[in-house]
Amino acid sequence: MAHIIVVGNEKGGAGKSTVSMHVATALARLGFTVSALDLDLRQKTFGRYSENRKAYLAKAGLSLPSPFYHDLPEVDQTALSPGENMYDRRLSEAVASLEPDSDFIVIDCPGSHTRLSQVAHSLADTLITPLNDSFVDFDLLAHVDADGQKILRPSVYSEMVWNARQLRAQAGLKPIDWIVVRNRVGAQAMVNKEKMGAALDNLAKRIGFRTAPGFNERVIFRELFPRGLTLLDLKDVGVKQLNISNIAARQELRDLIAALKLPGVEATF
Repeated sequence: MAHIIVVGNEKGGAGKSTVSMHVATALARLGFTVSALDLDLRQKTFGRYSENRKAYLAKAGLSLPSPFYHDLPEVDQTALSPGENMYDRRLSEAVASLEPDSDFIVIDCPGSHTRLSQVAHSLADTLITPLNDSFVDFDLLAHVDADGQKILRPSVYSEMVWNARQLRAQAGLKPIDWIVVRNRVGAQAMVNKEKMGAALDNLAKRIGFRTAPGFNERVIFRELFPRGLTLLDLKDVGVKQLNISNIAARQELRDLIAALKLPGVEATF
C-alpha cells in the first residue's frame, strides 16, 4: 500500500504547493515511485507546477526524476450509490488506482474547507501543514490571548484534523503523523518568532503534532515555477555554481525531508 502524504492548511499563501512539489520531487529523486493529486480543482497550482515541469523537460530534451501527476477521474452521476457523494467517489477511485503502483501519493489540498480536503485528511498517513510564521496563520490552529502566550481553544482546522483522526481510528487505521512546517521564519531572534515557537510547542503537546523547519522566503521559488523545476534540478539544467541562498534552500529541503521521518526514506540528495 502506498504511503499517503497530504499537504493541507485552510489558508492560502502558506506554501502548500511549493512544499508538495519539492517533497514529491525529492522522493522521486530518491528512487521512489511518487503519484501526485491536486484537490484545488479551480486553481490547481500543484497540477500546473507538474504540467510546467513535463513541458519544460520535453522541450529541453531532459529526463529527470519526477512525480506522476494525475487528474481526478470523472464519474458518471448514474454510477453513484444512493446518498454517495460525487467527490468522495472521485477521490477514492483515484487513490485506489494509484496505490498498487506507488510508493507515495502526495495530495495537495486547497486553501479552504472543502469536501475533498476533508476526505483527503482522513486518508493521510502523514499530514504536512505549512504555516507562515505569523499569528494570522496560527489562528487556524488555535485561538490565543492578546499576548499570544495562552492558548484559549483549538480552531477550525485543528478540529477538522481531529475529526479525520477519529474516522481513521474507527476504521482501524494507524494514527495520522501530523507535522506543522514553519515557513518564512525570520533569521533574527525576533519577539514574534519566539512567541510563535512557544505557542506551537504548547499547542503541539495539547493536540498532538510535531513541528519541522520549512522554507524561508526566497525569490528562487517563484522563478522555478514556470519551468516546473525544484531546487534539486538546478545543476541538471545547467546551473554550474549555486549561490549561497540556493545552497541554504537545498539544505532546508534536506532538513524537511529528514524531519518527516517517512518510511524507508533517507535524505541523501
